[in-house]
Amino acid sequence: MNMKKNIVFALTAAGILLTACGKEFLTVEHPTASPLEEYFTTPEHLQEAVIAAYDPLEWFDWGNNQYNPLNIMSDIMADQLWVGGSDKSDNAFWHLMMNYEALPTNCMSGIWADCYTGVKRCNDVITYKGWTKELDAQEGKVAEAQARVLRAFYYNILWKFWGNIPYFEENLTGDFTAQQFKADEVYAKIMADLEGAIDLNALPMKWTGEDTGRVSKAMAYMLYAELAMYQNDATRLPKALDYMKEIIAADYDLIADYGVLFKEESEWGVETIFDINYKDDNANRSWGWPYTAGGTVLPRLISPNGWSGDAVHDNGWGFAPVRMETYEMYDAADARRDATCWNAGAGVGYSPRYQDTGVFLEKYIAYKENNAGQLADGDLNFNNNLRIYRFAETLLNAAELVVRGYGNGDAAAWLNKVHGRALNGATVELTLENIKKERQLEFVGEGKRYWDLVRWELTNDADGIKASTVLTPDEYGYRTNSWTASKKYLPIPQGEIDSAKGKTYELTQNNY
Repeated sequence: MNMKKNIVFALTAAGILLTACGKEFLTVEHPTASPLEEYFTTPEHLQEAVIAAYDPLEWFDWGNNQYNPLNIMSDIMADQLWVGGSDKSDNAFWHLMMNYEALPTNCMSGIWADCYTGVKRCNDVITYKGWTKELDAQEGKVAEAQARVLRAFYYNILWKFWGNIPYFEENLTGDFTAQQFKADEVYAKIMADLEGAIDLNALPMKWTGEDTGRVSKAMAYMLYAELAMYQNDATRLPKALDYMKEIIAADYDLIADYGVLFKEESEWGVETIFDINYKDDNANRSWGWPYTAGGTVLPRLISPNGWSGDAVHDNGWGFAPVRMETYEMYDAADARRDATCWNAGAGVGYSPRYQDTGVFLEKYIAYKENNAGQLADGDLNFNNNLRIYRFAETLLNAAELVVRGYGNGDAAAWLNKVHGRALNGATVELTLENIKKERQLEFVGEGKRYWDLVRWELTNDADGIKASTVLTPDEYGYRTNSWTASKKYLPIPQGEIDSAKGKTYELTQNNY
């Protein structure tokens, strides 16, 4: 059995135990009809709940009747990918997001539901831990730490996309509504919970063997840095740097060849800090039940439509074509260019779709061998793991924090370790602008660019953040609006607003 997939294999049984969607994510019934207080009394059953808390991570690509791959949903709001598809009506809410005109009645509701399902399941783990008999103290701490880090991860996604959200750490009763908090309050709550999880000191810096795939101390540290850097929290940024330095001193490194970084052979390798796992071997994910363990639809979404140019690549639906400007920003000698951008040739061997450039995201492109072992629906069962945190980001985080004055360290070496891998040992001067450029080149299609632009590239005056200097109308007429401060948080799905009306805690819509 391939170790990198172990956490995925375990999800099938746990998914049956605690699967939920929509409002019903608050209701849990065990198939034996035994009361929960009786069932969750053994360490083995507590572990089922822990694994179930990971399960919603797999649903972002397709769940709750929406395609919502985390990396694409972030990057279509940036400046490196187009939306694509058949036309502007194909996944229309993607096109609306790209043009900063998302509607509460036509917006990204799937991730909202997936994340709150994840939060609920993390809360379950902490509750069930208190019921579990003969639980070794350390085992209990490890279960709690995983649940709290995962909960912070789910809330981080909600906070970045929507800002002003309901927050709860104990599952809801009564009319099942929770108090909505302002974005800064949500940030404070997430960080307090994450700090508490880290202080348990229960997680290893890196899992090995059959536990590979679980959240680790390094993953918690990366999440901490992501939150603090996006919030620009000067009180926590020195600690974020300390955490990055701990990871740098640990058992992580860069994979020498960037060209194989996104191949299956490199998954859970020396550079991996955290992935969302997918598998094709014996994968049973299907359109009728996409919540079981299996593969991902992302490669199908982003590959050329009707591909016939070779027998290696697979067909796709033409979403998220890479902008030609993105391809052209790379030096021809940069190893990242061809490992990031597959220049398939405009209209050669496929049927061009809307916003076609002939360039596709190689990092997650569909290869026939990557769903060869699936047993259900081939569209949904590619084995490409979604990279969330890798060591290159650790190095660039650390370099940025040093340059910005939040501590000491060999920032030039960290920057040039990343730069040199891509350009055969070449070096660049240590400047903040060069660090920004390195992130722009390193993380195309990984869901980092938009959040970087929001925290970096915005003009400020006495009233605070006003408008973007980068996220502005393009020359093609695809994006006609500019990003402004009111676009920082998406509109809350109207269904959530409506379902809370007249209840204990009503929801206030974001000013989008």
